[in-house]
Amino acid sequence: MKAIYKRELRSYFCSFTGWLFVAVNLFMMGLYFIVYNMLIGYPTIAYVLQSIVFTYIVTIPILTMRVLSEERKNKTDQLILTAPVSVGKIVLGKYLALMTVLLIPTLFMGVLPLFLRLGGEFQMGVSYASLLGFFLYGGLALAVGLFLSALTESVVIAAVLAFGALFLGYIMPGISSLLTSTGTSAVTTVIARILSCFDMVGRFDTLSSGYFELEAAVYYVTAIALALFCTAQVIQKRRYNISGGGIKLGAYSVLGIFVAIALTVVVNLGLNYVPEQYSSFDLTQNKLYRLTEETKAFLTGLSEDVTIYVLAEEGAGDENLEKTLEQMEDQSGHVRVSYVSTAKNPNFYQNYTQEQPVSNSLIVEGEKRSRVVSFEDIYAYEMDYNTYSYQITGYDGEGQIVSAIAYVTTEDMPVLYAVGGHGELELEDKFVNAIEKENVSCEQLMLYSVDEIPEDAQGVILNAPTGDYSEDDAKKVIDYLKKGGNALIISTMTEGEMTNFESILDFYGISEIEGTIVEQDRNFYYQNPYYLFPNIESAEVTTALTNSLVFAPFSMGLSYEDTLEDTVYTPLLTTSGSAFSKTDITDTSDYSKGANDIEGPFVVSVEAEKSTEDGNVSHAFVVGGESLFTGLADDKVPGNNVKLFGSMISNLVEHETSVAIPVKSLSMPNLTFKAQTAYIAAVLCVVVIPLATLITGLVIWLKRRRR
Repeated sequence: MKAIYKRELRSYFCSFTGWLFVAVNLFMMGLYFIVYNMLIGYPTIAYVLQSIVFTYIVTIPILTMRVLSEERKNKTDQLILTAPVSVGKIVLGKYLALMTVLLIPTLFMGVLPLFLRLGGEFQMGVSYASLLGFFLYGGLALAVGLFLSALTESVVIAAVLAFGALFLGYIMPGISSLLTSTGTSAVTTVIARILSCFDMVGRFDTLSSGYFELEAAVYYVTAIALALFCTAQVIQKRRYNISGGGIKLGAYSVLGIFVAIALTVVVNLGLNYVPEQYSSFDLTQNKLYRLTEETKAFLTGLSEDVTIYVLAEEGAGDENLEKTLEQMEDQSGHVRVSYVSTAKNPNFYQNYTQEQPVSNSLIVEGEKRSRVVSFEDIYAYEMDYNTYSYQITGYDGEGQIVSAIAYVTTEDMPVLYAVGGHGELELEDKFVNAIEKENVSCEQLMLYSVDEIPEDAQGVILNAPTGDYSEDDAKKVIDYLKKGGNALIISTMTEGEMTNFESILDFYGISEIEGTIVEQDRNFYYQNPYYLFPNIESAEVTTALTNSLVFAPFSMGLSYEDTLEDTVYTPLLTTSGSAFSKTDITDTSDYSKGANDIEGPFVVSVEAEKSTEDGNVSHAFVVGGESLFTGLADDKVPGNNVKLFGSMISNLVEHETSVAIPVKSLSMPNLTFKAQTAYIAAVLCVVVIPLATLITGLVIWLKRRRR
């Protein structure tokens, strides 16, 4: 075998084929490396490898087409068929020579992460797992090309067959998903699963995601072994024919192939029964795919059965979500995951909600109640103002599911009452969902219908009333606050007097500043000086918004008596010192400062804790403008306004047990390099190294031709 390996390896580098293969791959690697890593600054080489994997579809058939087919054409394979060496060693020697050629550009790519670490925080684990997947995919492609080369004596046919097989393996994920999306029969599902066995790229994508699955690596290893075994059997069959082995030996060869296929299937299926904690490893720096210790402890302590229905075909849903659900199912015997085909059961959701959820949404059902988790809430988004498009920045699947499980299993839920009857603004769905994620029940309360605010109230929400409270209604709220009640109070601009509503604010020593804030510092507004990006002050409730923005258009300023001994104030959102409050807005395009306008800076939102005469403490968040907690405002900074709202709600209520899993960030700081460094790297990786490789191969090839 060693002699065959050396002979084959020498043939690749004494001819132009091996050098061309290495040069082309080095050029493609270098080109995408410069673009993605050096210029854009992606902190992993996975993007590079995923972008150039298609080159193997073209280059590997050229590398493998002559390995066995040309020997068969030139009749030099007779030496192999009659050699006193096992066919397995012959095939393995040739294959190892091919893998050595493949290893050269792979090693080049393996050195680059060491250099990229100089540019900032780099994902080493994800990068090298992706590189392993890239090498294994290339190894499988070589094995397939070697096998097809053994079937024919035509070099062209061998290349075309290899190209067709690799291209089919490249597009197989699309074919499988197309079948599952257009057909729902059991036959269609079975066909799709069979076709997925020929998906050569999907496992590489899995390894590139940072979630190392043993199943993906084993798939490549077993598929390579199967292809090599089949190659050996093809050669062995020809040897039998030459030696006069007859039908029996030929049948034995075919039977061996079927046995090898069966073993490959059994090994891969057997991995499905290995617990995920032993077969999968999260290589991302923020442990994106692993459950947090808080979640594990919460699930371990579950004493009630919970069923999570996924509105999607199994295997056709969101991969990140499926991984999270699988781990949760492994963590607790009380959690069961069930996939529901919306094509087969289009009305399944009606047992739980009237509004049809989007595909991939979840329905979490416990013994007491159920909750729908929309797939739209699984990921966090932010606006990219360079492209004016939303970018996925975080994964909240774990947090949303844990919250839903806590909701359906908890005994007594905190209750918030949204006061109505005074023209209040209705909370939009995304803010109602934020309350639900905190496992808080929000109920409507008409003050005229009760003598006092119910004792079970953890807090009240006064959401931008456009009409004044009656004196009696205001007294009910103030009496509740004196007993230690909590409140979220959102002001709004109105033309009429709001004397009684203002008396509620006055309970905390807070008053509204006349007019609408106009921001003159360009760093504190978006497009329009009325569209505020207020400064987020440091406080417990704003911790999750560090280095983020909230959008507060058309806001009012708030003032408070900071000298009160019984009240502690914490400003949350503030303007710059150059802001002013415009007292008379007749034209929203007029940003000029008038003589009666009020100088800033202003507080847009404040937290107040007031100690009452009865020894209680009343806690309140006050916001100067109803636009802050609306969907239109939140869309400008996707999720941040909702995040602030949810944090306020969480601080108002007192949970018996609280499990709040933060959004897991999908983004990392980009790498940064000096322009000169990027230029030198570009010249070396895209020009010098590939060209030097190509010239070296050309010189060696020409020298051999002259001999």
